[in-house]
Amino acid sequence: MDLLTLALIGLVGGLITGISPCILPVLPVIFFSGGVQSARGAGGGAAPAVVRTPALAGLQVGAMAQPSFGTGAGAAVAGRAAGATATVDADAAPRRRGLTSEAWRPYLVIAGLVTSFTLFTLLGSFVLALLDLPQDLLRWAGIVVLALLGVGLLVPRFEEVLERPFQRFAPKRNRTANRSGFLLGLGLGAVYVPCAGPVLAAITVAGATGDIGVGTVVLTVSFALGAALPLLVFALAGRRVAERVKAFREHQRGIRATGGVLMLALALALTFNVTDAIQRALPGYTEALQERVAANETVQQQLDLGGLVTAENEQLANCTDGATELEECGPAPELRGIDTWLNTEGGAPLDLADLEGQVVLLDFWAYSCINCQRSVPHVVAWDEAYRDAGLQVIGVHTPEYAFERETRNVVDGAERLGIEYAIAQDNSYGTWTAYRNRYWPAHYLIDADGVVRHISQGEGNYEATEAMIRELLEDADPGVELPASTDVVDTTPEAEGITPETFLSVGKRFNFGGEDYREGAGTYTFPDRQPADSFAFDGGWTTDYQAATAGADARLRLRFTANDVFLVLGGEGTVHATVRDEEGRVVEERDVEVAGAPTLYPLLESEDGPVTGTVEVEVPAGLAAYSFTFG
Repeated sequence: MDLLTLALIGLVGGLITGISPCILPVLPVIFFSGGVQSARGAGGGAAPAVVRTPALAGLQVGAMAQPSFGTGAGAAVAGRAAGATATVDADAAPRRRGLTSEAWRPYLVIAGLVTSFTLFTLLGSFVLALLDLPQDLLRWAGIVVLALLGVGLLVPRFEEVLERPFQRFAPKRNRTANRSGFLLGLGLGAVYVPCAGPVLAAITVAGATGDIGVGTVVLTVSFALGAALPLLVFALAGRRVAERVKAFREHQRGIRATGGVLMLALALALTFNVTDAIQRALPGYTEALQERVAANETVQQQLDLGGLVTAENEQLANCTDGATELEECGPAPELRGIDTWLNTEGGAPLDLADLEGQVVLLDFWAYSCINCQRSVPHVVAWDEAYRDAGLQVIGVHTPEYAFERETRNVVDGAERLGIEYAIAQDNSYGTWTAYRNRYWPAHYLIDADGVVRHISQGEGNYEATEAMIRELLEDADPGVELPASTDVVDTTPEAEGITPETFLSVGKRFNFGGEDYREGAGTYTFPDRQPADSFAFDGGWTTDYQAATAGADARLRLRFTANDVFLVLGGEGTVHATVRDEEGRVVEERDVEVAGAPTLYPLLESEDGPVTGTVEVEVPAGLAAYSFTFG
């Protein structure tokens, strides 16, 4: 692992994120609380000010404190009695002390943001899961803090109430701008959500294991620093404006009220996801940069989304994907980060160490994945045939989409597929990462001694995999009587030229056939000429890193070659699909009722072999389309 390379990748990825549309919601708060409040107000020829201040005015908590500009370079320190007031000449305090305290504020706001973002990203999900707390708790806590601080800036009496718990921290000298700036940054880090990209994806997956390595920390800290640098520039710009513009010095109350309004506005915007709409309305001007980073060979090598290589999993590289004979691929990594166990006695977890003496098959799957749906019948058949002979199957359900994290959806999907073997819900990607996995589906075959002996990623290779299961069962128990081999039909598409799985989201789309794919809201028109194996939008669509959500007059068009065409949809409504062959003749037309959690819906099911043609889908407003899959 090259730590310097990881640091540079993280820094570049962070810088791109720091100038992206996703940064905009925090800019006003950074400008006023990180920049304007750090301004020195002694200049401009203003007369010495006389101010009345509460005893704890020197203690700033987050953005609650009175801006220091316009009161001289030294902040007034009032008496110690709670609620008492004092009349202080603003020029009486030493000038150097105010400069020292306030000049650091922008840097400490950013330092707090970097610290909290790093900790929340790497440890937040792990700690919340450990404490059995909701995964969005930190975000809501941050929103509440912002709202309270905003009200405090608008209502001084309420601010005094907020200050009371912090009275015992009141400093003997006016050094609190440093502490309060850092605290404000910590609060902002809880609600700061940067745009996803290859670097952030790698950080999230690696951090979800709960086993943080040096490389992950280096990557995360350098990413956070890169993202924070543009914010620091903006904060310093705010300070310079406040120092140079006379209006800022003469209208302290108005500036304070503006800061409070901005805090409340940000809290409300985050609550009702208005920030998402704002970001979607802006052009994705950093998307091309993110794509160039993702396509870079060095970045791909360093940011292995299957997880950073560790001593535990490095020998997995000894296995040849899809081999027809058993291999030696090192001890099986432990199952980790599992949220919920299904189909086990009382929901009890399974431990590979306790399964010694049995042959174990790990099947990485996701219930809405069409490839998995074609593969699972083979796994179900193996479980039924060889369970009594010593085979333990564990389906590791690692979500491809956010809706696949819901346990009730996984239960429904498993029931539809007839799965009765143990299911490990790997929402944190802990086991996925431990096995350096990259594909749905993927099979890892472990012998009775706990050694990985075979890896098969993707569909197919079922006959060879079953033969190796039988061989390992006989090795574990030479006297075992095995039933006849299973005879499940292999439905893996074999025709050449089958259209690959087609994602509609920002992060995964690769074959958009229109003129301009945009992150966020946009209005599209079908192209006059659309390439084969591509999709295009028409009408209003809003794209993000999960799906494309239909707006007014929304339509999808796909050029494909396949036997069957499926579309993953979520929401409520009726979709109308029209399938035409290469000559433009209608070969299939149907209305599809969409309801409930996102799942696969068939648009074409051909019994006469592959069809090459076009499918146009009319999608009602509000429905979310995730991906096309094919058979």
